[in-house]
Amino acid sequence: MAIHVGDMLPHGTFQIMGEEGPETIDVTEFFSDKTVLMFAVPGAFTPTCSASHLPGYVVHYDALKAKGLDDIVCLAVNDIFVVNAWGLANNAEHLTMASDGLAEFTCSMGLELDISAAKMGIRSRRYAMLVNNGIVQELWLDEPGEYKVSSAEYVLSQL
Repeated sequence: MAIHVGDMLPHGTFQIMGEEGPETIDVTEFFSDKTVLMFAVPGAFTPTCSASHLPGYVVHYDALKAKGLDDIVCLAVNDIFVVNAWGLANNAEHLTMASDGLAEFTCSMGLELDISAAKMGIRSRRYAMLVNNGIVQELWLDEPGEYKVSSAEYVLSQL
């Protein structure tokens, strides 16, 4: 069952690239006492994710932050080296580029997408969520194959 508005994020981890290499981040600690916008993509360097989804959050970063956000996280089911390279290639240095390499955190939220038929395995559904102190305040979940409500432009219009 997918996570809903009002639910606490499940316990889990994701990785970010630190100054000395990959760092494992505890979800509960990371989201504690702050307001975070997290958006997820099916995969780094994939067509819609690279052409529209991530670039929208890069372009609208300042306007989103002005809405009172402490952080903006891009989550992808890829290894941290790929996620980091993708962020660097897209000028996303202000975003927290997060890796859920084995889709464990994604699956614990019930937001996985099985695209094994396309030889891509388990990935994340495309979504954006507003999280305050670990509790989901808003969830903009696109249907598989769509890119609408999780876009930076749409989310910005809703905040």
